[in-house]
Amino acid sequence: MDRDGTVSEEIGYMYHAGLYRPFPWTGPAIRRINEAGMKAVLITNQSGVSRGYFTEETVHQVHSVLDGELSKHAAHLDGVYFCPHAPDAGCDCRKPKPGMLIRAAHELQVDLTQSYMVGDRFLDMQMAHAVGVRAILVRTGDGSDELANHQGEPLQPDYVAENLLAAVDAILNGAAG
Repeated sequence: MDRDGTVSEEIGYMYHAGLYRPFPWTGPAIRRINEAGMKAVLITNQSGVSRGYFTEETVHQVHSVLDGELSKHAAHLDGVYFCPHAPDAGCDCRKPKPGMLIRAAHELQVDLTQSYMVGDRFLDMQMAHAVGVRAILVRTGDGSDELANHQGEPLQPDYVAENLLAAVDAILNGAAG
């Protein structure tokens, strides 16, 4: 799943961990993933590192805030992957390229054809489709605007949900494909 706009509020460049605000439904949603025996993996672009807006340590501090929030709900992430590169760096890890998904699949022994990518942007959907992962767009963050701005494009989400909790519910009850 994506971070900003999907598991937490979208505020732009997250340059200080004190600004980070997970959505109230994030902990319960990830706990449901854990209880179902699925892997909960965070995949996020963080180009602010290469742009000099914040350090990799700041990214880790933000993820520590998320871990603390998840622990309040007896939930955890099985993996966290982030791309610190600028959009023009040409790396294979920056979404919409699927490098982070491929790495996570390898390291965590995950079958991508049995996986879901939940995000609030079409680049999340593009990354998912590139490796055969089912793509779920949430309307939180930039999701509603992205859905309106990308109507008619060939690669659409496989499912649209109001938020991460609704997406997880759809996955678990089979409605998301």
